[in-house]
Amino acid sequence: MSYPRTTHVETHFTGSATVRDIVIGMSDGLTVPFALAAGLSGAVHSSFLVLVAGIAEMTAGSIAMGLGGYLAAKSEFDSYRSELARERREVEEMPDAETAEVRQIFSGYGLQGEALDAAVTAISSHPNGWVKFMMREELGLEEPDPGRALQSGLTIGISYIAGGVLPLAPYALNLPLATAFLLSVGITLVALLVFGAVKGQFTGVPPLRGAFQTAIVGGIAAGAAYGLARLVSGSGAG
Repeated sequence: MSYPRTTHVETHFTGSATVRDIVIGMSDGLTVPFALAAGLSGAVHSSFLVLVAGIAEMTAGSIAMGLGGYLAAKSEFDSYRSELARERREVEEMPDAETAEVRQIFSGYGLQGEALDAAVTAISSHPNGWVKFMMREELGLEEPDPGRALQSGLTIGISYIAGGVLPLAPYALNLPLATAFLLSVGITLVALLVFGAVKGQFTGVPPLRGAFQTAIVGGIAAGAAYGLARLVSGSGAG
């Protein structure tokens, strides 16, 4: 009796680096401009001044964070290339020692006897594959995407702006300052809840828990920054 052949399709999330960049950008974009705007709301009497200061901070923050993301990804790629060159030299200059390391790695997976010898021979007979194997299994390094640095920087910067627009939007509506502040608080809280729930979908965290975690963490960060801004503005006024 024959059974119909079915195709097994594995679905794994592969955009973790991009999601991480979006999370970094939007998390700070939602909290930092809001905290600045909230602090200024207690020190000035014009929504326009709060908006101008918020836009200036959002611009500078997006550039700074985007540049930081670019440099971090670039450093990761440069570090990988340096380790790759070193591992290649070791394979060429110390093949016996590197072969022993391959044997030890496969032994750790439970291979013994002829199976172990065959696996070691298969790896060590292909220098390029051997080097990549050692990079992954010995050093735990995967080759980064060469274009990742620019993508990471742009993603973080744009995400920061996308997050910052939300808490600043009420100040652009020509509302009384107190009204704009309360509306900004409400919009930021809702945005943090939605952002946390969506993030949970990608990271495997239950959406409800992700929403409240993000809102609580973002609220604490924004509240601390708001309190500090009010303290500084209050001492300056005195």
